[in-house]
Amino acid sequence: MARTRAPDHETQRDQILELAAAKFAQTSYPSTSMSDLAAASGTSKARLYHYYESKEAILFDLLDRYTKRLMLIIAEVEGASQRRGHDERECFAALIRAFLAEYETSHSRHVALLNDVKYLVDAQREIILNRQRDVVAAFTRQLARAYPGQVTSENQTALTMMVFGMINWTFTWLKPGGRMGYRDFAEQVIAMVDHGLKGA
Repeated sequence: MARTRAPDHETQRDQILELAAAKFAQTSYPSTSMSDLAAASGTSKARLYHYYESKEAILFDLLDRYTKRLMLIIAEVEGASQRRGHDERECFAALIRAFLAEYETSHSRHVALLNDVKYLVDAQREIILNRQRDVVAAFTRQLARAYPGQVTSENQTALTMMVFGMINWTFTWLKPGGRMGYRDFAEQVIAMVDHGLKGA
């Protein structure tokens, strides 16, 4: 007979993922063992294995959930912009704001997404990479809609990656509670993109 899950099973998994992401960011994924993760979680290795069969399974679940979250943000922003009658530039600005708001609270998950996808097995890596491609494609699509005269098939990839270049590495220097907050930085990015493309 299959063992029933405890009512707090998902809550426990969420906590493990949170602590694992922080540990991976702090000491690197390859240098982190299941024993390290158990210690960080304040539990035994045996109990940790009750929730995840391996360190690799933890990494995949972490990245799977995070990339799904990014895709959900895109859908939510596009849906809300339609309902509110926002134009395409307002929608693109909202997308930048929403991603930076997520990055502010997902520092360690974002580090794992940027650094640790290569450690997944092929099938799992392809799932995450395909979702990353979907995120980039959504940004490209919205950027082209926002600036149809300036964004062309020839330059859209470069311009999209320019935007990601501005926002994807904020965790290395933009600290919560610092002189510039994530909200303020989002407005700076929006202004730079808007002024640069309008003047193109």
